[in-house]
Amino acid sequence: MFSYCAEPELLEGLRWLSCYLTTGKHMAFYGSFGTVLLLLAITAPVALGFGFLGAMSARSHIFPLNWIGRTYIAIVRGVPDIAFFLFFVIALDQGFEWLRHQVLCPGWDQPIRQGNDFVVCDAAKLPLGTAPQWIHETYGFLLAVLTFAIVFGAFAANVLFGAMRAVPRAQIETAEAYGMTRRQSFWRILVPQMWVYALPGLSNLWMVLIKATPLLFLLGVEDIVYWARELGGTKNPRFTEYPHGDWRMWYFLALLVFYLGFTKVSEVVLDRVMKRLTHGQATSGGEAQRKAAA
Repeated sequence: MFSYCAEPELLEGLRWLSCYLTTGKHMAFYGSFGTVLLLLAITAPVALGFGFLGAMSARSHIFPLNWIGRTYIAIVRGVPDIAFFLFFVIALDQGFEWLRHQVLCPGWDQPIRQGNDFVVCDAAKLPLGTAPQWIHETYGFLLAVLTFAIVFGAFAANVLFGAMRAVPRAQIETAEAYGMTRRQSFWRILVPQMWVYALPGLSNLWMVLIKATPLLFLLGVEDIVYWARELGGTKNPRFTEYPHGDWRMWYFLALLVFYLGFTKVSEVVLDRVMKRLTHGQATSGGEAQRKAAA
């Protein structure tokens, strides 16, 4: 039977838990979920733009463009993602600072490369040392977005390049027979039809992008993985008002539920988009819809 003597202890425990879950660090933890969603919302269209440009370059008849597009796809696909993530953040940061250094400090008489150190004038540093903390955090986040976009843009380029080649050549030839130019047949015939063939690959790429968001932790952004490890670790009573043991399992379980729920919602949305794109198309998906409607 339930003991009423335990009720004060239960209420006290719930009060402690409510206070614990509303600390400043926990508010930052909750906000980091928004950081992940914002990363996905910005990175996905930017990466798709990189991919579209890469695919157009790879199928170009102009040799330099063709070489650039194919090299971009091949290099990024052939190197582990984590190596590119760690490389691009450093390379982009130093590249931006080098450009600013050339413009803002033309009278600099010291070498920029001093052994293993990269030294530019104070005015060229990004962000400036006097900038507020939110600018430092925003700059790091934007570097992470650009890095994600470059890496996943190469995979998107490979998917879109294959989708462009999958569109029946007869469609393009018919458009040209009706007097369309190469540019017109590309934008009016090829591009609208290629999405049917590209969406399965792009859907898989979206799922991979979702799973890759914990790499923000390695790029110095305080994301959900950072806060889960920070909050879940053992807390000594000497250093906190809310001491506890190793609770990382529970925090990472919350992340597991979040990612599973988000991928499930993504699957539902992508499935509806696929049905809409294949409606009336001469594909297996469109044929299945016609048989179901018959």
